[in-house]
Order: sequence, then structure tokens, then C-alpha cells
Amino acid sequence: MLGYAVKITSNTCEVKEEDILNLSKVGFDDEAILDIAQVTAYFNFVNRLACGLGIEIEKFYNFGV
Repeated sequence: MLGYAVKITSNTCEVKEEDILNLSKVGFDDEAILDIAQVTAYFNFVNRLACGLGIEIEKFYNFGV
């Protein structure tokens, strides 16, 4: 799951059917795979938007981003 999330983040266009099949093989159903993709994409979107606008996250909420 985390490897898939990293791949979506850093090499989005390199995600292949094999990546999805690997998630299925370890027990994720279609809904869970969709959830992983959506949460990862949303997190990436919000971070890029905040960084692009120069918004600084309070240290309490900064998780190394």
C-alpha cells in the first residue's frame, strides 16, 4: 500500500495494472484501492496548493512535509 502511495506521488504516470493487481493479491479490494488512490491524491493536491501559495504549516501539524 505504501509503495503504491509513493508511486502515485512521485511517478504517477508509471502506475500500471500490475501495481493494482499487487494490491489485490495482498488483500485490498477495489474499494480499498480506490480509497488509497483518493487519499494519496488529495494529500498531494493539498500539499502542492499550500506550498504553491507559500502557506507555512504550524510546527504542531508539520509531519516532515
